[in-house]
Amino acid sequence: MKIKGNVADLEKRTFFVGEVIISNGKIENIVRIREGEDDSLSYILPGLIDAHVHIESTMVTPQYFGDHVVKHGTIGVVTDPHEISNVCGEEGFDYMYNEAKNAPVSIHFGVPSCVPATPFESSGAVFDPATIERIFQNYKTVALSEMMNFPGVINHLPDVMQKIDVAKRRGKVIDGHAPALIGKDLNKYVDAGISTDHEAFTYDEAKEKIRSGMKIQIREGSAARNFEALHKLITEYPERVMFCTDDAHPDTLLHGHIDLLVKMAIAKGHNIFNVLKAASVNAIKHYDLPLGTLKVNDNADFILVNDLVSFTIEKTVLGGEIVYDKNQQNKSQFPSNVVNQFNVDPVIIDQLKVPDKQMPVKVIVAQDGALITKSIMAKLPAENGFLHTDVSHDILKIAVVNRYDKIPKVQLGFVHGFGLKNGAFASSIAHDSHNLICVGVDDHDMMMAINTLIAEKGGIGVCADQKSDLIPLPVGGLMANETIENMAVKYNKLDQKVKNLGSAFQAPFMTLAFMSLLVIPALKLGDQGLFDVDKFDFVDLYGE
Repeated sequence: MKIKGNVADLEKRTFFVGEVIISNGKIENIVRIREGEDDSLSYILPGLIDAHVHIESTMVTPQYFGDHVVKHGTIGVVTDPHEISNVCGEEGFDYMYNEAKNAPVSIHFGVPSCVPATPFESSGAVFDPATIERIFQNYKTVALSEMMNFPGVINHLPDVMQKIDVAKRRGKVIDGHAPALIGKDLNKYVDAGISTDHEAFTYDEAKEKIRSGMKIQIREGSAARNFEALHKLITEYPERVMFCTDDAHPDTLLHGHIDLLVKMAIAKGHNIFNVLKAASVNAIKHYDLPLGTLKVNDNADFILVNDLVSFTIEKTVLGGEIVYDKNQQNKSQFPSNVVNQFNVDPVIIDQLKVPDKQMPVKVIVAQDGALITKSIMAKLPAENGFLHTDVSHDILKIAVVNRYDKIPKVQLGFVHGFGLKNGAFASSIAHDSHNLICVGVDDHDMMMAINTLIAEKGGIGVCADQKSDLIPLPVGGLMANETIENMAVKYNKLDQKVKNLGSAFQAPFMTLAFMSLLVIPALKLGDQGLFDVDKFDFVDLYGE
């Protein structure tokens, strides 16, 4: 196969009119026809890489994920399957790994480092150092995935350090997760061998992390969007940044993938060659991915785009095969394999009642477009000895239900920010242990929303006036064997229902999913209680 176009010369940082000659999946030669560009020709660029993604968050299985992202020029991703691993353990990892083999995109795995994310929550499995060693031994992997227990690293907890040592012995990259970590504690974290971070949400924080030796993965997902705050790093530190989505729901992916960040960066005036480093080359180098970067004898992995402004993907080539062609419509179907662990019985209304102790309560403050929360105190209305929600001040009830034990165990709290005027919405996607989580105005609607998902063994749902609607997620309560397009239609319908109930959040289900993530500040609710991330300990619902 021969493909002619404006070829990117990544070393000279120029384009030339050339012809890429492909043989046996590799670039046999690149013929340099003349210097400069020809406006009538497409641009031939290195393929795009998502440097950190949880495929489970797309709500579709790896093959359907891959079938979609190649349309947006993605040739490879580095994935951390810790969502399904928290639910199904090594069986979950194995499921993702084998499903990925038949995906039309190159999927590279890190080994989840935090299953569960903390010892303060209930998950479906535990990955101790021996488990991590076994997975490294039995599977082809590229990294120890995000070390979320940064307090454990800073304080040199034996179990945490043993996991890091396993990765070091095998020469693996160690990925980080350290929101707002700066100063001496940051230095301790980096000194332990942590190489990346995707949680920086301010420019100064990201810059300090780069100066400490880390590489920054600029994230633009569904709930967490950091490009606007961090994009200056693309020009200031072109060798030290990568692009990633981390967690992106299907409605977000419908509009694009890493190509969206490329377009945003170009629109900000960043040099295309610096952008290509962030979007492709840096991740390939950092993780030592077996993917080509438009050099002779490289694997033939690249994309064709119409121009460098609208950046429309025309073709995606992987291993010398055209896996996407804009002019050809392919509808792929993949096997419907399923793994899951969902054991809990339905909840009853009394389990959703919060006793009135005639004291103010702590309230989680959720924020649109951010994973971090704040905390306030509030005095709530009470009736018949129980506290009620306060819709006039946007203080709703939040519940987390352990999905792994047969007898329901329910933790309750209150949350501000979601804006519901009535009804409830619930999800079995609740980072990172994926117990059931629900926010609502009315206990009866909350009970129905929760029990509807229990009956389906996972999904996302909305309930109002005792009428419910849901999307079943049979694979781990996280994914379905659906195309992104089909899932996006269903998801948008439910998303709009939540917004019709009063929520102004751009991605209410995604924000809900992070209300139980105990490694991102400040106040969260897990299946074992209300948790202060800054203190890294449980706190009482009542009182200061």
